[in-house]
Amino acid sequence: MIIDAKNVVLGRLSSFAAKQLLLGNEVDIVNCEEAVVSGKKAPIIGNYVRRVDRKAPTKGPYLYRNPAFFVKKTIRGMLPFKKPRGQEVYRNVKCHIGIPEKLRNEKFMTIEKAGAGKLQKTDYLKVKDICRQIGYNRG
Repeated sequence: MIIDAKNVVLGRLSSFAAKQLLLGNEVDIVNCEEAVVSGKKAPIIGNYVRRVDRKAPTKGPYLYRNPAFFVKKTIRGMLPFKKPRGQEVYRNVKCHIGIPEKLRNEKFMTIEKAGAGKLQKTDYLKVKDICRQIGYNRG
């Protein structure tokens, strides 16, 4: 199953992907940097910057700056990761920045329930903007 994350709310995308993983499907997510987090810009950025700038950064929990790993970690939060079944199905998710060459000719699935068409009326912030604010400096 290949899911296009463009203009999809990150939490709803993550819960949908986790449910599909637990059902035994392999999930590829493309355009991870285009997923959105709903809410006002200042509190969202402030929350993530505060988490990155802790006094003891070597003790964790770690916050990924790469948008693909950022989305993958969100999906991990929706799985029972501390149990063997959760760790096993977590291996079946792959997140990609953009669309990789091998998936260009495939058909993508969009999640309509995840707010793909409702973003005009709400405040939101894209994952790539969050990652840029916390230290990701590519593209």
